[in-house]
Amino acid sequence: MDTHLTPVIAGFIPLLDSAVLVAAREMGFAEREGIALKLVRETSWANIRDRIAVGHFDVAHMLAPMPIAASLNLTSLAVPMLAPMILGLGGNAITVSADLWRNMAGRGAGPDGDPVSTGAALAKIVRDSGAGPEARLRFGVVHPFSGHAYELRYWLAAAGIDPDTDVEISVIAPQLMADALAAGQLDGFCVGEPWNTVAVAAGTGRIATYKQAIWPDSPEKVLGVTRKWAEPHPVTLSALMRAVSSAADWCADPANAEPLAVLLARPEILACPVEVCLPALKGDMQLGRNTSRRIPEFLTFSGGARAAPSPGHGQWFYEQMVRWGQAEPSAEAEASVARIFSPGLYQSALGLENLPRQAPARLFDRLDGTGG
Repeated sequence: MDTHLTPVIAGFIPLLDSAVLVAAREMGFAEREGIALKLVRETSWANIRDRIAVGHFDVAHMLAPMPIAASLNLTSLAVPMLAPMILGLGGNAITVSADLWRNMAGRGAGPDGDPVSTGAALAKIVRDSGAGPEARLRFGVVHPFSGHAYELRYWLAAAGIDPDTDVEISVIAPQLMADALAAGQLDGFCVGEPWNTVAVAAGTGRIATYKQAIWPDSPEKVLGVTRKWAEPHPVTLSALMRAVSSAADWCADPANAEPLAVLLARPEILACPVEVCLPALKGDMQLGRNTSRRIPEFLTFSGGARAAPSPGHGQWFYEQMVRWGQAEPSAEAEASVARIFSPGLYQSALGLENLPRQAPARLFDRLDGTGG
């Protein structure tokens, strides 16, 4: 290692939206900013949370709600954290088993990922199946404090399904989702790519709807960092964010989709076929074996102003924590969330000033398709 480079250790989970950290290291963006970036692959978000809390990682590829949960002492090994940069927008989908999809299609589920018709069809199945615990459908999410959990709950609730009583929701690692579905241990799941595509390619799963249809252009992963590390390392953090911003622009270039897929498919990163990585990177999603849809913004990377966090993003996640009984409402907590998702550090690192205030994204809400 070049002794003139500053070492930074980053944890990541094998998902497509780890791409910006992978590209920052592999394409030389980190080195150009004086950073020797070491990536450590982890198996679960709980491990990411715990290892950054105890100092094994300097920064991490992190679920956007996790810095909030850690800072508000809602999770184990809680420590004050920041989300100074967004790593990716979108990229999640809700996939159901092939059998469940056939039942949903028979009850009017549209083929194109529309959350209104698919939610209404699932609600009919839930009502028809009865109220006993043995009849409840089983869904998987990657972590209780995740966009996946809140998107799944939001979709279910908007369709009139109570996520806490009408279905069963459990936590499972992303890379195990498709296998659990194939084994009949789950009826559906919400996960990031490429693990929806893995289930579709195997013929065991069908994408019912996706994040971009539920909360368009919303943050999925952030650069997570503890305040304990960020405060004494402002120069290193700034350099890292510049490197990752440049890497994000490289990842966002359509001309780089195939080389990026080759990079991510490597055994030490995602360990999956290149062709499984490409659909989300190109925006050409295979919803089912015989159904494809062009979704250009399914998963997006970009540096510059678009990677700046927004207090409004953090506020929505916090509101979901309150809605589902994970947190108590308080003005103090709201102020903390605004600080966690403040764009200030990122703007300073990239020399961005007077960024326009981001308008809250419009969400799918009720079965008539209006936003909330």
